[in-house]
Amino acid sequence: MERCMDQILAINSSTSGEGSVSRALVEETVQFLLAANPDAVVTHRDLGGDPIPHLTPKTVAGIRAVAATEDELVTKSLSDDLIAELQHATVLVIGAPMYNFSIPSSLRTWFDHVLRPRVTFAYGESGPEGLLKGIRAIVIQSRGGLYTEGPAKVIDFQEPYLKQLLGFVGITDVAFVHAERIGFGPEARDAGIAHARSQIAAAVARIAADGSAVPDQAEG
Repeated sequence: MERCMDQILAINSSTSGEGSVSRALVEETVQFLLAANPDAVVTHRDLGGDPIPHLTPKTVAGIRAVAATEDELVTKSLSDDLIAELQHATVLVIGAPMYNFSIPSSLRTWFDHVLRPRVTFAYGESGPEGLLKGIRAIVIQSRGGLYTEGPAKVIDFQEPYLKQLLGFVGITDVAFVHAERIGFGPEARDAGIAHARSQIAAAVARIAADGSAVPDQAEG
């Protein structure tokens, strides 16, 4: 079974509003994808402007157990909606600015709601298996410093963490885009954004070159 590359899920997690570098690059990525496939449908999820509630003792069973109380059922319903957006996506675009060497808490909370046992991953004899197959991802990482090389590379807890979280649910075709040295002055900022734009163009071109369809998710 195959499905057309016509569902784009665009997620922003910056709290910087319209001044956000990652937010601007997510929108540019979406426009690149639409240029390659004008019939694509885009779903936007703004975790910075409309944050998802953090899990609490009153709500966590809605994700990790059997929902029974009203609070748990509300949490399960939200999780169902977020997972449905992801399941329908063929291309996932995530704006993930680096906050304190990792990701925004808003993005972590989104993952808390979509990493759900027996729904997006399952444990078998060989260990955990991701159940979201066939989704391609482009992750926009904006960073104040330089972390892809040099002495700060060892404290990059952003990209390895995102790679692990996405891979855990079966999303392994991931292009990481780096907008770095944003805090090093106007020239460095412009250079970092220009570099990110070239990476975005390459990522979208690769998706387009692979054809207009991607493998559908396998159903158990």
